Amino acid sequence: MSRSASSAGGGPAPRFAVVGNPDNRRVAFFEEAVRAAGLPPARVVPWIRVLRGEAEFRPGESVRLDSPGEDAEVERALRGVDDPTRVEGSARWYARFTAAVEAVAGAAGGAGAEVLGSPADIGVLFDKRLCHGVLDRAGVPVPASPTSGPAAPPVRDWSDVRELLRDHRMPRAFVKLAHGSSASGVLAVETAGPGRIQASTSVERDGSGRLFNSLRVRRYTSEAEVGAVVDALAPDGLHVERWLPKASQRGRVADLRIVVVGGRATHAVVRTSTSPMTNLHLGGVRGDLDEVRAAVAAAGGCWREALAMCERAAACFPATPCVGVDLLPAVGWRRFAVGEVNAFGDLLPGLTGLPGSGAEGLNTYAAQVAAVLDRARNHRAVTAS
Repeated sequence: MSRSASSAGGGPAPRFAVVGNPDNRRVAFFEEAVRAAGLPPARVVPWIRVLRGEAEFRPGESVRLDSPGEDAEVERALRGVDDPTRVEGSARWYARFTAAVEAVAGAAGGAGAEVLGSPADIGVLFDKRLCHGVLDRAGVPVPASPTSGPAAPPVRDWSDVRELLRDHRMPRAFVKLAHGSSASGVLAVETAGPGRIQASTSVERDGSGRLFNSLRVRRYTSEAEVGAVVDALAPDGLHVERWLPKASQRGRVADLRIVVVGGRATHAVVRTSTSPMTNLHLGGVRGDLDEVRAAVAAAGGCWREALAMCERAAACFPATPCVGVDLLPAVGWRRFAVGEVNAFGDLLPGLTGLPGSGAEGLNTYAAQVAAVLDRARNHRAVTAS
C-alpha cells in the first residue's frame, strides 16, 4: 500500500469528503490519516445535514461513509428517541439510515463524486439476518441460524425464540437485534430444561419495561425476565444463532476483530472477556495476538487460513473497501467461524498493520487512505498504457 500522495504517480491527488459526525474521533482519525499522506484536507459532511437533505458534494471527490453513531441529535433523527441509550428503535434507525446512504450516493453521483462504499452492501451489512445468509451461501463458516437469509420467518416474540431453540436443538444461543451494533440488544441465552432459562446481556430494563444500553453486562435468571426483554426487542426484528463455544486466553473467552482493507486482512486485535460479549466497551480487554498465533500453530491450525476466511467474508461485499470481521475461534484454536461483518469495524486506535499485509506501520485509517492512493495510481497506469 502506498504511504504518501507522492507515490500515487502523476495527476491530481485524491480529494476526500467524509460523511460523519464532525466531533467524533473516527472523523478525527481519518482527517489525520489524510493529512499524514500529504493530501488536501478532508472535507467533513455532517450526517445531520444529510438527514436534513442539505448535503452537497463536489466533482472528483472520494466520499467516505463513516459511522453515524455517538451523536445525540443524529440518534434522535434516526431512531426517534430522546435518550440515545435507549435500545428500541433499531428498525426505524435502519430504514432511515439506509435511505440516507442512498441519498448520499445519489447526491454524490449527481455531482460527479464517487462514494467509497455501496448502499446495497450497507443494507445487507446492517441486517444480521441478510448478512448471515450471504456469508453462508458463499461457503464462509458461520454459526448455524434458523433466521438466516431473506426467506427466514420473522421472530415475533419470546415464544417464537423458545420454539426455534427447541426445534433446532440450541440449548445455548445468541439472540440479537437484526439491526443492532456494538452488542446493543444482544442476549446470550442458556436453557437447561423447561422453565430453566438465563441470559447475559448489556440490556437494562426499567420499571416501565423500557430498555436501555448499559456498560455493565448483567444476567437475567428467570424465563419471565428473559421473555420480557425479548418481547420488547422483537418488534425491531431478531436474529438467532447457535452460541459456539469459543477458545480462551489466560482464562478469558476470546475472539478477534480482523480489519480487511481492499480485500487484504491488514489489522487484527484479540478481544477477551469474562462474559460472553467481548466488546471492548463492555469491559473486554485486548489480548495477545502473538499468543493466538502460537496457539493456532500448536493446535495444528493455520493463522493465514484464518485471515483468508476473513478475506472471503469481505469479498462478499466487493463494493465496500473496508470491513471489520468478527472471527470466532473454536475451543482448541484449530477451527474458526465468522460471527459478523461490520461496515464500520475499523475503530482500533493505536493498532498498526499485520506483518506482510502491506499496511505495516499504518493504522486502519492510514491503510484505507493508502488503498485509495494505490487504486488511483493503478488507474492512471492503466490509462497511460
